[in-house]
Amino acid sequence: MSRTLIIIGLVIVAVGILWPWLARLGLGRLPGDILIQRENFTFYLPITTGLLFSFVLSLILWLINR
Repeated sequence: MSRTLIIIGLVIVAVGILWPWLARLGLGRLPGDILIQRENFTFYLPITTGLLFSFVLSLILWLINR
C-alpha cells in the first residue's frame, strides 16, 4: 500500500512539474470541460480531463499490479 501511495505521489508531482508543457497539448481545454467566465468570477470544471487522467492512472496501476 505504501509503495502505491508513493508512486501516486510521484505521478502527481511529475504532472505538476510538466503541466506547462502538457497545457500546450490541449489538456485542460478538452471538449466536455466546462468554463464559465464572468466579470469577477471564473468557474472551471474539467470533466473530460479528469476522466482522461482517471483512465490513464487506472491503466498504469493495473499494469503495475499485474
